[in-house]
Amino acid sequence: MAEEDTVLQELSGGTGDNVVNEFTTYEDYLDSQISATDLYYLEDEDLARQLVELGYRGSGETLKREEFEQRKRAAEQARLSKLRAAPKALASAGKDVSASPFLAALAEREEMVRNGKLTTIIFIRDKNAKGQEVSGYIDFAHRLKAESFEPYFDFKRKLLPKPVDLSFYNWETQTSTSNHTPNFQVIADNESGLLFKNKRDRKVINVDPKAKPGDNSRRIEIVDKQYTQIVLYDHVTRRKT
Repeated sequence: MAEEDTVLQELSGGTGDNVVNEFTTYEDYLDSQISATDLYYLEDEDLARQLVELGYRGSGETLKREEFEQRKRAAEQARLSKLRAAPKALASAGKDVSASPFLAALAEREEMVRNGKLTTIIFIRDKNAKGQEVSGYIDFAHRLKAESFEPYFDFKRKLLPKPVDLSFYNWETQTSTSNHTPNFQVIADNESGLLFKNKRDRKVINVDPKAKPGDNSRRIEIVDKQYTQIVLYDHVTRRKT
């Protein structure tokens, strides 16, 4: 029975309240309970609506305006919540990225990163459009939310670190920036070098190639002819209890 109720709710817009889904306004709701005979004898649509609202006409118990509006708001909130909870289409879906080991690795991780099961920090060292060598650490999940990745998976744009990422350095201009993201806190002033603390489970990721990356983390070097250097730091997120 529970499964059947769920199906019915989905068919009615996900709220299970057929009344508010069927009628746009309270007046439409009242009009649905006024018969042609009522209008013939009363000769006044507003009076007919008042009688329905007072319970003198119509079938069953009539909703008051306040209750109808309250249900309407609840139905709209439920609809918006359902839309927000709906899984987003993967940017890598249907894309042939076999020519790029780097993009193939990102495509493999995209769904897990989007649903929060995995966080991935991307280290990239390469040259920008001006020919300047740049390097930096990118929070993959944050970038996925901040911009469309389809141009990257379509080979129309090249993924490079930006000054707004976790860490960025331009070797020619010596411009250096670091930024916290919704997923990671940057710990720059540390004897161990640059560290990133996962905000969900508080685990620290060490990006020093000579050190272990940390609990529930692994370091993967990707060889891709389109880039000078790529390293991925995967971290399986486990909420602290």
